[in-house]
Amino acid sequence: MSDNRRVFSVTFLVLAATLAVPSFITAQVATPSRARIAESTFAGPLARFEEQLKLDVEQDGVGAVTAAVMIGDSLVWARAFGWVDREAERAAEIETIYRTGSISKTFTAVLFMRLVERGTVGLDDPVVTYLPEFELLDGPPEEVRSITLRQLASHTGGLIREPGLEHAAAGPIDRWESKVLQSIPITSLQSTPGAEYSYSNIGFGILGLALSRAANRPFMELVREFVFDPLEMRSSTFVVPPGLESRLAVGYANRPDGSVNAELPALEHSGRGYKVPNGGVYSTVEDLGQFMAGLSGSSATELLSADSRREMLAVQTPESPSRGYGLGLSLRTTETGIWLAGHGGSVAGYNAYMVFDPDSKIGVVLLRNYNRGETNLGRAASGLLEELARGVRGAGGGEL
Repeated sequence: MSDNRRVFSVTFLVLAATLAVPSFITAQVATPSRARIAESTFAGPLARFEEQLKLDVEQDGVGAVTAAVMIGDSLVWARAFGWVDREAERAAEIETIYRTGSISKTFTAVLFMRLVERGTVGLDDPVVTYLPEFELLDGPPEEVRSITLRQLASHTGGLIREPGLEHAAAGPIDRWESKVLQSIPITSLQSTPGAEYSYSNIGFGILGLALSRAANRPFMELVREFVFDPLEMRSSTFVVPPGLESRLAVGYANRPDGSVNAELPALEHSGRGYKVPNGGVYSTVEDLGQFMAGLSGSSATELLSADSRREMLAVQTPESPSRGYGLGLSLRTTETGIWLAGHGGSVAGYNAYMVFDPDSKIGVVLLRNYNRGETNLGRAASGLLEELARGVRGAGGGEL
């Protein structure tokens, strides 16, 4: 973490602990006028949002939620509610680490674009160029050979959601590549490549392996070098090291009947089979906030070129020009004209959602260490973001 971000975080936490209403801290790059707009327009919505989250977590009685709001690369509001370890009565904190599930797909897509920028791969290169084993996919050979990296990154490759391999999503993390390769021959096409949006977990697993092959480097190493490190995401990882274990939230897989299982989420920390490029990232609200800043072009270090960001933020799916999937991002324009880009994630014992508005540079992150609850994370985060962005627009703030 840079000195500015470290000072900012400490100051924020002190104020957050002493004030009963939302506190607004702006980084040095924020102008006074923007700070005033944020404070005047955010206070009411955030106070209501905070109260509702607190009530929901108390009513759920299962675990914890950590929430944050970003403006550009500045964390302007964050709160934590509930227990990250019920048995030890360890309370959630802003720095608590959660699993992010399918938000990992966005990291894989960013790696894809960074390799495109370096000339390592092309946006529309066929997958078989880098992963010859892909020809074994269960489908018409000419269609299989035509599937591109872009199509895998936009869920338009036509692949089914999950492979037919038994226990494909189980097993140690260091064997994820072999699970992908074993899955390919028993993964089929459900539609013609490019014809429709068809969400595919195995598609992103294959994409991650193809990128690794193209760069001749381990996938997790590539994500660290090209995404985590440039954005100073020091609490983000695929394998939680001893130095971060004390901050990891215990996962609780709660069921509709009220039962709670912590054993399966604990088991999955050692690996989920092939689900690494599509579900392996651990992170915090602040790190995900920095990730969104990189995606919106607000980070201190440029993560992607403007052209690459535009490509990721362009609807790639054919169903609708105003709602669909870009490259590793769900996209939609609201009825009020707010542009929402983000991703959700759900794995055993954890739920996550991040969403940002590329125009106003406002982002919202919600992380939870249980699966079912009163709060619909996607709806809550998107609703808050839309309200904040509308408020800034109404105040004449434009981009913050």
